[in-house]
Amino acid sequence: MEPGLCCRAYLLASRLWSAISKALFAEFLATGLYVFFGVGSVLPWPVALPSVLQIAITFNLATATAVQISWKTSGAHANPAVTLAYLVGSHISLPRAMAYIAAQLAGATVGAALLYGVTPGGVRETLGVNVVHNSTSTGQAVAVELILTLQLVLCVFASTDSRQTLGSPAAMIGTSVALGHLIGIYFTGCSMNPARSFGPAVIVGKFAVHWIFWVGPLTGAVLASLIYNFILFPDTKTVAQRLAILVGTTKVEKVVDVEPQKKESQTNSEDTEVNFTNKVMRFIVPFSFTLCFC
Repeated sequence: MEPGLCCRAYLLASRLWSAISKALFAEFLATGLYVFFGVGSVLPWPVALPSVLQIAITFNLATATAVQISWKTSGAHANPAVTLAYLVGSHISLPRAMAYIAAQLAGATVGAALLYGVTPGGVRETLGVNVVHNSTSTGQAVAVELILTLQLVLCVFASTDSRQTLGSPAAMIGTSVALGHLIGIYFTGCSMNPARSFGPAVIVGKFAVHWIFWVGPLTGAVLASLIYNFILFPDTKTVAQRLAILVGTTKVEKVVDVEPQKKESQTNSEDTEVNFTNKVMRFIVPFSFTLCFC
């Protein structure tokens, strides 16, 4: 094989890996920061016990920061529930969704571990692990988490939809998270994010009723995705296109009612959604063969 072809294959493989690794690192970093600052606000310091308003504001700011950091790199999910909602709405492929969730859980665990390490032993307690408060039943807890996550995911879709807005969604998504905490703290401590519950639970080893903080948010996310993508603002993707996006054999298609000028200026992550397997087969595998002849 010609040396030039070998170099081109290497460059293409390098660019693919760079794009994938940047997106995954952005999800890892954003989720880790969210957990560190958000969960840190609920720690019971003796000199100043946190108020509900303080916790809500801190999660608001932590969310806005995480979204602003990772928005243009990975789409700023930082939440397995959001990633599942995007998968259901045919905005990302299954391989990418799985990789995102793995990065989010890893980031949440590292963020919780860092918080545990820098916090005095007398203040750590359960490290903000989500639990069912007061006389709330498990069924009520699941319903509350479902509703809280539903409003969050609807806000995420509305704030990031290129048909609605082109600006940063950080402020609006942060407001939605704060809204959920103002109500949800009294019921479950307010999760709305399985990664937020997972990280502290792993570090302190407390998984009592942990399933609530997966079932509730994930169910709410699926319902929100169906409501937004199929009722409120349906797009024109066919079943074949949705299946192709799911397995990652095509890019996410633009909806036909987007204005041409918006199409040209759009930098949303949907434009760059290509699955890992397809590109790996196209570039990395051929590259491995060219190395044998270079």
